[in-house]
Amino acid sequence: MPKKTEIDHYSDKEALDFHIKGKSGKIEISSSKPLTTKRDLSLAYSPGVAAPVKEIAKNPDLAYDYTSKGNLVAVISNGSAILGLGNLGALASKPVMEGKSVLFKRFADIDSIDIEINNNKAEAIIETIKNIGGTFGGINLEDIAAPDCFVIEQKLKELLDIPIFHDDQHGTAIITTAALINALDISKKKIDKVKVVINGAGASAQACANLFKSSGIKSENIIMCDSKGVIFKGRANVDQFKSSHAIETKLRTLKEAINGADVFLGLSAKDVVSKEMVKSMAKDPIIFACANPDPEIKPELIQEVRSDAIIATGRSDYHNQVNNLIGFPYIFRGALDVRAKEINEEMKVAAAKAIALLARENVPDEVVSAYGGDRPRYGKEYIIPSTFDPRLISVIPAAVAEAAMKSGVARKDIKDIEMYKDQLTNRLDPTMSLMQGINAKVRKNPKRVIFAEGEDENMLKAAIEFGRNKLGTPILIGTEKRIKEQLKNIGLDENYKIEIINSTDKEKREKYTKHLYKRLQREGQLERDVDRLVRNDRIAWGASMIACKDADAMVTGNIRHYAASIEKLKKVTESRPGEEIFGMTMITLKGKTILVADTNVQDFPSPERLVKVSKSCVRVARLFGFDPKVAFLSHSTFGKPISKNTKHVRDAIELLKKDKVDFDFDGEMQPDVALNPVYKEIYPFSKIVGNANILIMPALHSAAISTKLMKVFGGGKLIGPLLIGLGLPIEVAPLRASTSEILNLASIAAYSADVIDYSI
Repeated sequence: MPKKTEIDHYSDKEALDFHIKGKSGKIEISSSKPLTTKRDLSLAYSPGVAAPVKEIAKNPDLAYDYTSKGNLVAVISNGSAILGLGNLGALASKPVMEGKSVLFKRFADIDSIDIEINNNKAEAIIETIKNIGGTFGGINLEDIAAPDCFVIEQKLKELLDIPIFHDDQHGTAIITTAALINALDISKKKIDKVKVVINGAGASAQACANLFKSSGIKSENIIMCDSKGVIFKGRANVDQFKSSHAIETKLRTLKEAINGADVFLGLSAKDVVSKEMVKSMAKDPIIFACANPDPEIKPELIQEVRSDAIIATGRSDYHNQVNNLIGFPYIFRGALDVRAKEINEEMKVAAAKAIALLARENVPDEVVSAYGGDRPRYGKEYIIPSTFDPRLISVIPAAVAEAAMKSGVARKDIKDIEMYKDQLTNRLDPTMSLMQGINAKVRKNPKRVIFAEGEDENMLKAAIEFGRNKLGTPILIGTEKRIKEQLKNIGLDENYKIEIINSTDKEKREKYTKHLYKRLQREGQLERDVDRLVRNDRIAWGASMIACKDADAMVTGNIRHYAASIEKLKKVTESRPGEEIFGMTMITLKGKTILVADTNVQDFPSPERLVKVSKSCVRVARLFGFDPKVAFLSHSTFGKPISKNTKHVRDAIELLKKDKVDFDFDGEMQPDVALNPVYKEIYPFSKIVGNANILIMPALHSAAISTKLMKVFGGGKLIGPLLIGLGLPIEVAPLRASTSEILNLASIAAYSADVIDYSI
């Protein structure tokens, strides 16, 4: 699991609140079958459950067919080596193990349960896992101290016929090997010729050494060091695991070993490598300094003395992060899908090679978005695929599954690998990295963003997170005293440095009053009325700040109804030329992202408004990288049944046809026709049927009801509603929005500041 860097992006209280809010913890169990009727219950339990029980008793392999075994992984620890915190006990490891379970589900759609064993004896842990192992399709060992982790894994592989995988060892080894394969390719070095120095002799280091050897590096060309120096044959007090990596050599120190080395891999401690050591390495050195949170030597120090070096670290703030998240979910996915008896060396090598080759291909748009609009290209600064790459879910499991079948450890064959890859792709939604992409773009051009309800707890947390994530400068509107009280309430120092502004600033108040009076004087407003509005209304103050170039964007709402915020905004700013103001909600669900409008502003739109809304949605969709496919929704499909309530929808379609727009659209149609490909056979004449990603709703109530139902009962993740068509980059958070929802809206507002052309 990724380790914590030296920069905390949250307070301890925030982390604790996150884990306790709603249901305690991070995981829950839900049924995959309907359990609504008496018949359902009878089939799920007694007497219906007797049928699969008898079949499994006859043939245990049928447990893969009749139970969740084939998609169930246990994440097991005794808490003896929790992250970088040490031996804090089994129960203390539970939050970490739950976190690992969440990652399995999020990245590979694998169900996972955490198990904490309160015992520090290897024999007892082995016995426990042996007795429960049949329940699972695989076992992921985590945060178990060496050397017990080696003993436990080795013995369990002998006892159980399911994959046993200690991720601290093998996950790191697989990603590191993939990075090494590419680094050798770029530097034109042959794998069987290079000299490798590994500093660190723990579980990860030993697993890396083993996989390096399996990949073609000669054993005699790998020198392993621990805190006492080189591990050489004949050295005293070396355990059986370290001694397997001992070689005949006269070298005794890291400094001596690294001289002339082609590759350095650090899995040890910070600052153990000096610039002088780096200077002494061979031409085009490969330096993987992977200690966390601080590497063995910082990349900038390497670059001062070796411009020819290829560098990787364990951190996300440098190029080439060695991140286990690229590996373990997908490796298990492939192993489970062929019902593998183990994860063997062939499967690990196949995973490493697949990861390496993926980095050499042209990256998809999702990765470009995640990198802030820059297209990474295979080379010194891109030797490992991005964790945002949607192809990981299909490429790695397929390679692992093929290797399992070829090496004879698969119980089930996959006949058509290409079809299997398509099935894998459909398990997850590749557009889930959308917000990461927006944030990456914002970081390249940070903005001053106003958080209007600065005294609200969730708004305050979002502002702090916005600043800490280097998205820009947060500005709070509110009284300093109340904000300081809230800072203390969320676990931060009351003097936490953050910009606070309010109407006590006389110079700014006069400036904003003057600006707003120019707009409102012809609406019967007196200057004193405008002054009162600026002093008392956060929205008027914030919008004026943006218009007067004292800030770039704003997020407001959260403590009032959405409509009330919109009405206030309409008083102080215009709509974009030629556009209507409306709410658009992005819904992300497995395999699909759709944009829905109008979800928040006008009750019953005219045909002309629907046309403008559709055009604005297309503009926004293209900004986010979507190819727009617009469906005008109704309770009828292409006029059946005919209703007076759908006339405005049909009229809007006719208006768009006359406009000869540059995007595909159709309607009116029901939502299942717009979204479900099965209807393509019934309506083959339409490009939109089954393909829509923009849904134009016939009325506000249908839009609001459907999106909220999706959020509460449909399992969809909602971003927004986004306020489209406003002349200033301002977003309105729904009443009682969460911190993450406000943060997303703040990022989108900041992103919009580069899109909306506004002036005083």
